[in-house]
Amino acid sequence: MRGYLRADGRKGIRNHVVVAYLVECAHHVAREVAMPFRAQGAQVIGFPGCYPNAYAQQMMERLCTHPNVGAVLLVSLGCESFDRFHLAKIVADSGRPVETVVIQRVGGTRISIGRGQQWIARQIEALAAAETVPMDVSELVVGTVCGGSDGTSGLTGNPAVGLAFDRLVAAGAACIFEETGELIGCEAIMADRASTPELAVELRRSVEKAASYYATLGYGSFAAGNAEGGLSSIEEKSMGAYAKSGSSQIAGLIKPGDIPPRGGLYLMDVVPDGEVRFGFPNINDTAEIVEMMASGAHVTLFVTARGSVVGSAISPVIKVCANPETYERMADDMDVNAGRVLAGTPLAEVGDEIYDLTLAVASGAQTKSEELGHAEFVLTYKSFEPIGPACLPR
Repeated sequence: MRGYLRADGRKGIRNHVVVAYLVECAHHVAREVAMPFRAQGAQVIGFPGCYPNAYAQQMMERLCTHPNVGAVLLVSLGCESFDRFHLAKIVADSGRPVETVVIQRVGGTRISIGRGQQWIARQIEALAAAETVPMDVSELVVGTVCGGSDGTSGLTGNPAVGLAFDRLVAAGAACIFEETGELIGCEAIMADRASTPELAVELRRSVEKAASYYATLGYGSFAAGNAEGGLSSIEEKSMGAYAKSGSSQIAGLIKPGDIPPRGGLYLMDVVPDGEVRFGFPNINDTAEIVEMMASGAHVTLFVTARGSVVGSAISPVIKVCANPETYERMADDMDVNAGRVLAGTPLAEVGDEIYDLTLAVASGAQTKSEELGHAEFVLTYKSFEPIGPACLPR
């Protein structure tokens, strides 16, 4: 593999120009700026809210300095509360080119789009000439999520990803699984896999927090589509989701935006801390992918059985289809047919395929969602307390 070396020592597997809107009122301008350059790697991310939020600020800082990002254009309306000055400084300090277009200041939509496109064109040309350096598997950060689960998810796709995770962890990569709201009932077996007794306590607490949070909401992480697909309960769904983690020792617990300090297996706690203030922890699967990326994920392995089609801005998404009937209908959107396990293909063979494909994508191969132009992005309000020393490897 070869990657793009960044000033902080991390390496990217893509070299995207990011156009980041800082309030929903600037979203249209950002989208229009990026549109002519989509094929050359320009992608749109952003935060829609008008009042400030520390979580969103940190997420945007992490995303705009993600190793897959080579340059950043910030698009501001001008009167939002987002701290564009601090974000621009963070990006500049990371060694990346950064420019800010303030719509109210430059004179409106047309002028803002024109100025933004001129800047993007220059950056695309410069990034195309960027050199790459050797990159090892141990330098990868790989996330996994699942969405559109059914009764096959826990039998094929999720355990196959777990086997791929075991190989990646053994090779020194950092692997992140989630989410605590879909691991209710698995806290004891996760605690048994913790690298330290202190971490075991933190793993249990994170799931207990999730259970309390969902109980307050009166709605768990169990959708109608899950039941239609044959899942009987959140406990059954949790066991399937847990299988994505594989069998490696759990090295740490992180929250969105925390970057794993070294290789190993990490649980991401995506449920906000404190009282229930911002509603459902993640309003859709794309929000979970965004949180993986904010923690440095170069690639996300997305297990789906019902048939999600989403991809992501910034980092490629490898779609692992758990249900063979879904794969037959939607093969154009799926990268791996894990459902063939039900017809006798060894699970280990599918796990090896996912591992090999992860390295191929890290080496430049496009995923199906990339080929189709999927670049979904969702960022909402949350609130987190910092993790403590017990959460990280000694």
